[in-house]
Amino acid sequence: MYEHLKQAVCEANRMLGRAGLAPLTWGNASGVDRAGGVAAIKPSGVGYADLEPAHMTVVDLDGARVEGALNPSSDTPTHLVLYRAFEGIGGIVHTHSPYATMFAQACREIPCLGTTHADVFRGPVPLTRGLRAGEIESDYERGTGRAIAERFANLDPAAVPGVLVAHHGPFTWGVSAAAAVENAVALEAIARMAWGTLRLAPDTAPVDPALLEKHYTRKHGARAYYGQRNEEPLSE
Repeated sequence: MYEHLKQAVCEANRMLGRAGLAPLTWGNASGVDRAGGVAAIKPSGVGYADLEPAHMTVVDLDGARVEGALNPSSDTPTHLVLYRAFEGIGGIVHTHSPYATMFAQACREIPCLGTTHADVFRGPVPLTRGLRAGEIESDYERGTGRAIAERFANLDPAAVPGVLVAHHGPFTWGVSAAAAVENAVALEAIARMAWGTLRLAPDTAPVDPALLEKHYTRKHGARAYYGQRNEEPLSE
Protein backbone atom coordinates (compact mmCIF):
# COMPACT_ATOMS: atom_id res chain seq x y z
CA MET A 1 0.00 0.00 0.00
CA TYR A 2 0.90 3.70 -0.26
CA GLU A 3 3.39 3.00 -3.06
CA HIS A 4 2.87 6.36 -4.74
CA LEU A 5 3.43 8.19 -1.45
CA LYS A 6 6.58 6.20 -0.67
CA GLN A 7 7.95 6.84 -4.18
CA ALA A 8 7.34 10.59 -3.89
CA VAL A 9 8.90 10.82 -0.44
CA CYS A 10 11.89 8.71 -1.45
CA GLU A 11 12.55 10.99 -4.42
CA ALA A 12 12.20 14.09 -2.22
CA ASN A 13 14.87 12.73 0.12
CA ARG A 14 17.15 11.92 -2.80
CA MET A 15 16.64 15.51 -3.98
CA LEU A 16 17.88 16.74 -0.59
CA GLY A 17 21.05 14.73 -1.02
CA ARG A 18 21.62 15.89 -4.58
CA ALA A 19 21.05 19.52 -3.59
CA GLY A 20 23.69 19.31 -0.87
CA LEU A 21 21.26 20.54 1.77
CA ALA A 22 21.76 17.68 4.18
CA PRO A 23 25.37 16.63 4.86
CA LEU A 24 25.77 13.07 6.11
CA THR A 25 22.18 12.17 7.09
CA TRP A 26 21.32 15.57 8.60
CA GLY A 27 17.89 16.02 7.11
CA ASN A 28 14.65 14.37 6.13
CA ALA A 29 11.59 14.80 3.94
CA SER A 30 8.11 13.49 4.49
CA GLY A 31 4.78 13.49 2.70
CA VAL A 32 1.22 13.03 3.90
CA ASP A 33 -1.78 11.14 2.52
CA ARG A 34 -4.61 12.92 4.28
CA ALA A 35 -7.31 10.66 2.86
CA GLY A 36 -5.45 7.64 4.19
CA GLY A 37 -4.52 9.33 7.46
CA VAL A 38 -0.83 8.46 7.08
CA ALA A 39 2.54 10.05 6.41
CA ALA A 40 5.70 8.56 4.92
CA ILE A 41 9.14 9.70 6.05
CA LYS A 42 12.81 8.89 5.60
CA PRO A 43 14.14 6.15 7.87
CA SER A 44 16.54 7.30 10.57
CA GLY A 45 20.24 7.39 9.75
CA VAL A 46 20.07 5.94 6.21
CA GLY A 47 22.17 7.66 3.53
CA TYR A 48 20.29 9.44 0.73
CA ALA A 49 22.05 7.63 -2.10
CA ASP A 50 21.00 4.28 -0.61
CA LEU A 51 17.30 5.07 -0.31
CA GLU A 52 14.60 3.09 -2.09
CA PRO A 53 10.82 3.56 -1.86
CA ALA A 54 10.52 0.36 0.15
CA HIS A 55 12.77 1.89 2.82
CA MET A 56 10.28 4.66 3.60
CA THR A 57 8.46 4.28 6.90
CA VAL A 58 4.71 4.92 6.90
CA VAL A 59 3.09 6.04 10.15
CA ASP A 60 -0.40 7.15 11.07
CA LEU A 61 -0.87 10.74 12.23
CA ASP A 62 -0.50 9.64 15.85
CA GLY A 63 2.91 8.13 15.06
CA ALA A 64 2.06 4.42 15.05
CA ARG A 65 3.96 2.50 12.38
CA VAL A 66 1.78 1.27 9.53
CA GLU A 67 4.40 0.02 7.05
CA GLY A 68 8.16 -0.35 6.91
CA ALA A 69 10.83 -2.38 8.67
CA LEU A 70 13.11 0.58 9.47
CA ASN A 71 12.77 3.08 12.27
CA PRO A 72 11.36 6.40 11.07
CA SER A 73 13.32 9.64 11.38
CA SER A 74 13.68 10.88 14.93
CA ASP A 75 12.04 14.11 13.71
CA THR A 76 8.79 12.28 12.85
CA PRO A 77 6.85 13.72 15.84
CA THR A 78 7.72 17.26 14.69
CA HIS A 79 6.41 16.52 11.20
CA LEU A 80 3.19 15.07 12.58
CA VAL A 81 2.52 18.12 14.76
CA LEU A 82 2.90 20.32 11.67
CA TYR A 83 0.61 18.16 9.53
CA ARG A 84 -2.07 18.57 12.17
CA ALA A 85 -1.44 22.31 12.59
CA PHE A 86 -1.13 23.25 8.89
CA GLU A 87 -3.95 21.53 7.06
CA GLY A 88 -2.99 22.79 3.59
CA ILE A 89 0.50 21.30 3.43
CA GLY A 90 1.41 18.00 1.79
CA GLY A 91 5.13 17.69 2.50
CA ILE A 92 7.73 18.78 5.06
CA VAL A 93 11.52 19.04 4.93
CA HIS A 94 14.04 19.51 7.73
CA THR A 95 17.70 20.21 7.01
CA HIS A 96 20.80 21.64 8.61
CA SER A 97 21.77 23.58 5.48
CA PRO A 98 24.67 25.87 6.48
CA TYR A 99 23.46 29.42 5.91
CA ALA A 100 19.91 28.92 7.16
CA THR A 101 21.30 27.08 10.16
CA MET A 102 23.70 29.95 10.91
CA PHE A 103 20.72 32.30 11.19
CA ALA A 104 18.92 29.75 13.39
CA GLN A 105 21.95 29.33 15.66
CA ALA A 106 22.28 33.11 15.93
CA CYS A 107 18.56 33.25 16.83
CA ARG A 108 17.98 35.77 14.08
CA GLU A 109 15.17 35.72 11.55
CA ILE A 110 16.10 36.25 7.91
CA PRO A 111 14.94 39.71 6.88
CA CYS A 112 13.48 40.21 3.43
CA LEU A 113 16.22 42.31 1.86
CA GLY A 114 15.31 41.90 -1.80
CA THR A 115 13.07 40.54 -4.47
CA THR A 116 14.58 37.05 -4.62
CA HIS A 117 13.43 36.48 -1.06
CA ALA A 118 10.05 38.08 -1.80
CA ASP A 119 9.44 35.67 -4.68
CA VAL A 120 9.09 32.84 -2.15
CA PHE A 121 8.42 34.28 1.33
CA ARG A 122 5.86 36.98 1.95
CA GLY A 123 8.00 38.58 4.63
CA PRO A 124 10.89 37.59 6.88
CA VAL A 125 11.69 33.95 7.55
CA PRO A 126 10.48 33.72 11.17
CA LEU A 127 12.32 32.32 14.17
CA THR A 128 10.77 30.21 16.91
CA ARG A 129 11.23 30.78 20.59
CA GLY A 130 13.74 28.61 22.39
CA LEU A 131 12.42 25.39 23.85
CA ARG A 132 11.82 25.25 27.59
CA ALA A 133 13.72 22.82 29.80
CA GLY A 134 10.72 20.56 30.24
CA GLU A 135 10.14 20.39 26.48
CA ILE A 136 13.76 19.47 25.86
CA GLU A 137 13.85 16.80 28.52
CA SER A 138 10.51 15.06 28.07
CA ASP A 139 8.98 15.72 24.65
CA TYR A 140 11.67 17.30 22.52
CA GLU A 141 10.50 16.59 18.97
CA ARG A 142 6.83 17.32 19.68
CA GLY A 143 7.91 20.41 21.56
CA THR A 144 9.77 21.55 18.46
CA GLY A 145 6.63 21.12 16.38
CA ARG A 146 4.51 22.96 18.92
CA ALA A 147 6.99 25.86 19.00
CA ILE A 148 6.75 26.14 15.21
CA ALA A 149 2.95 26.02 15.24
CA GLU A 150 2.90 28.62 18.03
CA ARG A 151 5.10 30.95 15.98
CA PHE A 152 2.60 30.72 13.13
CA ALA A 153 -0.41 31.70 15.21
CA ASN A 154 -0.64 34.93 13.20
CA LEU A 155 1.16 33.84 10.02
CA ASP A 156 -0.06 32.04 6.90
CA PRO A 157 2.08 28.91 6.37
CA ALA A 158 1.20 28.96 2.66
CA ALA A 159 2.69 32.45 2.26
CA VAL A 160 5.63 31.82 4.61
CA PRO A 161 6.64 28.24 3.76
CA GLY A 162 9.42 27.81 6.29
CA VAL A 163 10.80 28.64 9.71
CA LEU A 164 14.04 28.70 11.66
CA VAL A 165 13.98 26.73 14.92
CA ALA A 166 16.09 28.62 17.45
CA HIS A 167 19.55 27.07 17.98
CA HIS A 168 18.60 24.22 15.64
CA GLY A 169 17.86 24.71 11.94
CA PRO A 170 15.24 25.20 9.22
CA PHE A 171 11.99 23.43 8.44
CA THR A 172 10.13 24.05 5.18
CA TRP A 173 6.87 22.76 3.76
CA GLY A 174 4.76 22.82 0.62
CA VAL A 175 1.82 21.27 -1.16
CA SER A 176 3.93 18.15 -1.75
CA ALA A 177 7.21 16.66 -0.57
CA ALA A 178 8.89 17.89 -3.77
CA ALA A 179 7.56 21.42 -3.21
CA ALA A 180 8.90 21.34 0.35
CA VAL A 181 12.35 20.48 -1.04
CA GLU A 182 12.12 23.37 -3.51
CA ASN A 183 11.33 25.70 -0.62
CA ALA A 184 14.31 24.32 1.32
CA VAL A 185 16.56 25.09 -1.66
CA ALA A 186 15.10 28.60 -1.87
CA LEU A 187 15.48 29.16 1.87
CA GLU A 188 19.16 28.22 1.82
CA ALA A 189 19.77 30.49 -1.18
CA ILE A 190 18.12 33.52 0.38
CA ALA A 191 19.87 32.86 3.70
CA ARG A 192 23.20 32.92 1.89
CA MET A 193 22.25 36.12 0.07
CA ALA A 194 21.13 37.76 3.31
CA TRP A 195 24.33 36.73 5.09
CA GLY A 196 26.46 38.21 2.29
CA THR A 197 24.38 41.38 2.06
CA LEU A 198 24.64 42.01 5.79
CA ARG A 199 28.41 41.48 5.67
CA LEU A 200 28.73 44.01 2.86
CA ALA A 201 26.29 46.50 4.38
CA PRO A 202 25.26 45.67 7.96
CA ASP A 203 22.70 48.49 8.03
CA THR A 204 20.77 47.27 4.99
CA ALA A 205 17.06 47.87 5.53
CA PRO A 206 14.32 45.41 4.54
CA VAL A 207 12.88 45.78 1.06
CA ASP A 208 10.07 48.26 0.56
CA PRO A 209 6.76 46.53 1.45
CA ALA A 210 5.23 47.49 -1.91
CA LEU A 211 8.11 45.81 -3.77
CA LEU A 212 7.87 42.74 -1.55
CA GLU A 213 4.15 42.47 -2.26
CA LYS A 214 4.64 42.99 -5.99
CA HIS A 215 7.17 40.19 -6.28
CA TYR A 216 5.26 37.76 -4.09
CA THR A 217 1.96 38.27 -5.93
CA ARG A 218 3.62 37.96 -9.34
CA LYS A 219 4.09 34.28 -8.51
CA HIS A 220 1.34 33.47 -6.00
CA GLY A 221 -2.39 33.96 -5.66
CA ALA A 222 -5.13 35.22 -7.92
CA ARG A 223 -2.99 37.98 -9.44
CA ALA A 224 -0.04 35.76 -10.34
CA TYR A 225 1.31 36.13 -13.87
CA TYR A 226 4.81 34.60 -13.64
CA GLY A 227 5.41 31.40 -15.62
CA GLN A 228 3.20 29.46 -18.00
CA ARG A 229 -0.46 29.17 -17.01
CA ASN A 230 -1.64 27.51 -20.23
CA GLU A 231 -1.58 23.76 -19.75
CA GLU A 232 -1.99 23.10 -23.49
CA PRO A 233 1.23 21.94 -25.21
CA LEU A 234 3.13 24.56 -27.15
CA SER A 235 2.63 24.34 -30.90
CA GLU A 236 5.63 23.43 -32.99
